[in-house]
Amino acid sequence: MSNSLPDQPAESQETAEFNAALAEVERSLTELKQRHTQVLHDQQRQAELTHRRERIHQQANYRSQPELREELNQIEKQLDELEVNLESRLFNWASLKRPFWQIVRFGGLGFIIGWGLAYATLRSPQTVPQPPPPVERQ
Repeated sequence: MSNSLPDQPAESQETAEFNAALAEVERSLTELKQRHTQVLHDQQRQAELTHRRERIHQQANYRSQPELREELNQIEKQLDELEVNLESRLFNWASLKRPFWQIVRFGGLGFIIGWGLAYATLRSPQTVPQPPPPVERQ
């Protein structure tokens, strides 16, 4: 029974670490769900604006009507904003931080090991086996 007492703090620390990791995963999942909802909304809005733009282009006299030209300009601006919003939220530099450092760490480690092996093989003299001398028969 005295053996289990020292394990309790380590066990409670593991439980606390697990709970913290679980809370982080839940937070990430919530953010991902929110992002997914936002992307779906933005894609739907983008489709609506694209459809509206095409309808305005199909009208023969849209160039002569200033309100249609103004609406077309507004639609173009909104489409550009949605496109930038969709692209920027799908890609951000913070998401590359961890893979970047893994590439640096393991790529650098591979590079160092490769140079070490090359140095070791080039430094040690390589002896070429000599063929045995010919045996003379009498």
